[in-house]
Amino acid sequence: MKSAYIFPGQGSQFKGMGLDLYQSSDSAKTLFDQANGILGFDITKIMFEGSDEELKQTNVTQPAIFIHSVILAKISLDFDPGMVAGHSLGEFSALVAAGALSFEDGLKLVAKRADAMQKACEIRPSTMAAILGLADNIIEEVCAGITDEIVVPANYNCPGQVVISGTFEGVEKACELLKAAGAKRALILPVGGAFHSPLMEPAREELATAIHEAQFEQPICAIYQNVNAKPATEVNVIKENLISQLTAPVRWTQSIEQMVNDGAVTFIECGPGKVLQGLVKKIAPAAEIKSI
Repeated sequence: MKSAYIFPGQGSQFKGMGLDLYQSSDSAKTLFDQANGILGFDITKIMFEGSDEELKQTNVTQPAIFIHSVILAKISLDFDPGMVAGHSLGEFSALVAAGALSFEDGLKLVAKRADAMQKACEIRPSTMAAILGLADNIIEEVCAGITDEIVVPANYNCPGQVVISGTFEGVEKACELLKAAGAKRALILPVGGAFHSPLMEPAREELATAIHEAQFEQPICAIYQNVNAKPATEVNVIKENLISQLTAPVRWTQSIEQMVNDGAVTFIECGPGKVLQGLVKKIAPAAEIKSI
């Protein structure tokens, strides 16, 4: 009977996020203030008062979601995970919550990651698209068949929902072919670039250096990492998987399935929004699902 804590990624931000925590908890206020100092700008002002447009900027979005998620875990009196996982960016939140990284080092890595991803997006314009109602293997086959452009499966979110990632031309071509193959919908997403694809290689190289230099400790429980959906507790394995994450797909469906197989009966979303709860309901309908 294990509780699995899960941490959301980019897209779960909202205007005013974290303000209730800041006003109600001295411990939270201390961490928010610390975050401003680490980042060198007033991110809490943007989180609490900023517009949707300001919150969508990658260098704001990623640290904001990380800060919100980690503070929720740290001030929760009954935070006692049997296992943890995070969706993309959320993997960093999960690692800090599980004691593998300090709040400061985790936030520095997230800021570096956001900056590196933004630079990679500017090197080669690219995009992502959500494919609904089609089997994973068909999506994989169609993407693999497009050899003149880059397009790959990027997020296995839940059965019938896979996000693809690549060049504009590659994603558009794949969308047409996938609709012809029976996809219910193929929607180009309003994102800045092709995350979790080979186009993130410059960001992966930049982040690798920072990850190798950061101080990691063995976590208090296993973390199920995006790249292979397997539990990890050994520091070197965690670091290598974290580096590979930027150019590899997020295997969220497989991660939740493996956590259930390993004894997870309750999934607790820790962070802004309820996106992951909706995905878990589709992957593991029998599980108890809630949020902090």
